[in-house]
Amino acid sequence: MEQVTLLAEDGTAVGVLPKSEVHTSDTPLHLAFSCYVLDPAGRLLLTRRALTKRTWPGVWTNSFCGHPQPGEDMADAVRRHGLHELGLRVDELRLPLPDYRYRAVDASGIVENEICPVHVTVLDQDPVANPGEVSEWEWVEPAAVAEAVALAPFAFSPWLVEQLPLLRRLGEV
Repeated sequence: MEQVTLLAEDGTAVGVLPKSEVHTSDTPLHLAFSCYVLDPAGRLLLTRRALTKRTWPGVWTNSFCGHPQPGEDMADAVRRHGLHELGLRVDELRLPLPDYRYRAVDASGIVENEICPVHVTVLDQDPVANPGEVSEWEWVEPAAVAEAVALAPFAFSPWLVEQLPLLRRLGEV
């Protein structure tokens, strides 16, 4: 059973809940991560969340996201999810946004409330998507993604909408 680490406002761990119980209309603050995969040409791997996902089903988002298991090293969690969601073997990781935090409510009323460090990696491989996680994927020029997000933010996850400009300002994507 996948578990999620609950956090105090200062980011310290204060408990654990099964993932199936965390995301509700009153989601407690918890630990997660985002990862942006670039190819050697600088294109960004965008994924469309599976329609069966509890939060933001069917929206386009960054390459992949997840929750580390309690006590799991964050980089190990990123690597585990990259393999599980997209069949990607992630080696080198950068952590340009170590303190990113957000809260958002999807159309069904489910809340995301996360401290969510943002990682970036460069890989020279195409994904093999796990259909329970990802319905589609596409390599896209970051400038085109930024333009699409500006024109239609509702088509993208709220964390991508917030994270992408921050990463672009840092020269990460």
